[in-house]
Amino acid sequence: MMHTLLGTTQIQVSKLGLGCAPLSVAGRPDRGQAIATIQAAFESGITLFDTADTYCLDDHDLGHNEQLLQEALSAYSTEEYLIITKGGLARPNGSWICDGRPDSLRSACELSLHTLKRECHPLYILHAPDPSVPIEESVGALSRLQEEGKILHIGLSNVTVSECQRVQQIAPITCIQNRLHLHDRHSNDVLRYCDEHRISFIAYSPFGGPSNSIHLQNHPVLSELAQKYSASPYQIVIAWLLALSPNLIPIPAATKPSSIQDSVRGMDILLDEADLLRLTNIDQANTPT
Repeated sequence: MMHTLLGTTQIQVSKLGLGCAPLSVAGRPDRGQAIATIQAAFESGITLFDTADTYCLDDHDLGHNEQLLQEALSAYSTEEYLIITKGGLARPNGSWICDGRPDSLRSACELSLHTLKRECHPLYILHAPDPSVPIEESVGALSRLQEEGKILHIGLSNVTVSECQRVQQIAPITCIQNRLHLHDRHSNDVLRYCDEHRISFIAYSPFGGPSNSIHLQNHPVLSELAQKYSASPYQIVIAWLLALSPNLIPIPAATKPSSIQDSVRGMDILLDEADLLRLTNIDQANTPT
């Protein structure tokens, strides 16, 4: 398993993480299977686990995913893995809404500390900018929590380059977590920004999410390359993402052990330059200039 440092910190994590949302939202597997999936990821060498307080069914189920991770990894030393969690969304009646108000972020951060049974978040991420709250106010709240020793490092998610620049005027950023996959390159400029500023880029939904990932199996270019490299289409995608930048960490989701084990094997594939270019050019229509 390859490892990397998060941003400019000394926190070492695996170059592949586990996106844990599907283990707790609608359509989630039973608890036993969810825990087995998390443990299979760890046993495969994954040490980075991505969660959020709102990975759950609704506002009566807050913290479900964090609880799963805490239970699944309790048998291992906390020095062997990193759980990163997020705040800034709410789940009234199962919907998803932004809530970047400082008081809400403080409450979410402190509740997550309790759920994860720790005194400080090594990395805490603003889940998404709230259109009704200046991002400086939201991150300012995280900075105050950082000063109080409840957060060690701050990250952002679902942000633009402009928002990153605004935030960096008031607080150092360790990572940015945005969507990036073959058919969605809208964060290409954010990835470049991360490379220029030594910020880790955590790529969520690397297979395009549940509605799109099934189509990867039948994609002609991926099918051809899968045959060439004796791999699955998903492994080809992981290999391509890892080649994009040394700062990029894909976090594929999984709801069963075999899925994450398949993704891990993608780390061993080295695509040649011509094949990397073919994949990069697969969907230029969705690549910002």
